Amino acid sequence: MSENLHHVLKLQLLDIDAGWSIGSFGAIGEFHQRPCDILSLDDPDQLIRVSEKGGLRLIPGRLADVTPIAYETLSRHPQRWGQGLALCLPDNKAVAARRSVLTELGPDTDALKPEDRDGVLFDMGLDQPQIDFCIRTCDPKLLSVLRAQTGRSLFEPDNPAMSAILNAHPARVVISPLGRVEVYQMIGGPDTGGVSPDGPHTHVLPNLLRVNRTHSANTLIPDGLIPCAYLHPASPVMGHRGEDIPFDTGRFVAFQALLDRFGLPEYVATKTEVLSALEASRGDALSEPETRVKRVALRNTLRQQARLAELTNDEARTQLCALLMRQFDRSAAAGQDPDLDLDADPDRPGHEGERS
Repeated sequence: MSENLHHVLKLQLLDIDAGWSIGSFGAIGEFHQRPCDILSLDDPDQLIRVSEKGGLRLIPGRLADVTPIAYETLSRHPQRWGQGLALCLPDNKAVAARRSVLTELGPDTDALKPEDRDGVLFDMGLDQPQIDFCIRTCDPKLLSVLRAQTGRSLFEPDNPAMSAILNAHPARVVISPLGRVEVYQMIGGPDTGGVSPDGPHTHVLPNLLRVNRTHSANTLIPDGLIPCAYLHPASPVMGHRGEDIPFDTGRFVAFQALLDRFGLPEYVATKTEVLSALEASRGDALSEPETRVKRVALRNTLRQQARLAELTNDEARTQLCALLMRQFDRSAAAGQDPDLDLDADPDRPGHEGERS
């Protein structure tokens, strides 16, 4: 399994349209690539890629402990769905330091770039189960503020450290047992017009941190497993800013192959049942599933087949999908959809409240 998974991750790292993240629910570091990036480190065999904007390193030797879970998520928009591959560890191995106060850790000797290894690493003290969310700096002014506030929560009302961090834009380093994401771009906020920079970026959202989850409830992960890194293969329906794009069948087919290999058996089996009913034009063979996993599978499959039918001008399939979507694909309006957690943005996790 680990060799096959390593090959999948290597190929995806070479695809600049795929994204990556390490984080929890409310604190996340994202690594995205663009054609204009200047690579300073590029070793896909070792699962490392670093640009002037940020970088990713996964640890190949730890893949043997990973359970990969390919998943699809519902969207509040009926023409969309999400997709990803969660790299999960058993909960007894998905363990971070869980510091709850700002803590100086010393030089970042594991920094992706050698020239950054003299930078001083601080754990921000977010107390997350599977990640340590850190910043790294050599800026004397920022170091002075941070050192004066170590041992305190960044969220104390009179703590000047958070505003100093937002003003100085230090490198952010998000570490899990499977690797790290580093982000060198500015922190999204007043200095960026309230929008995250294009490419690698981070989010710290206190309102989501208070929920105390390891991941979004929209990502269907079995009990006993905790996601410690994510691959976000290129979406067939959304661009990198969350905008609608023309349906991309190549991207769709590619992810369905990953889903067949790494998806939850219950989810994959339900999709197969729905496809069989559609092929036989037997919508009456479908009934309301009894579990959330099966309901999400049914609804996403209908959405996908509707997009495919529209693309191929299959009027009969389009009408059948529309009929079944009216029956099974409930409105995703706030408070009306038990299958969708609207506390999180299912299309762009981590971007809640951000202007597009």
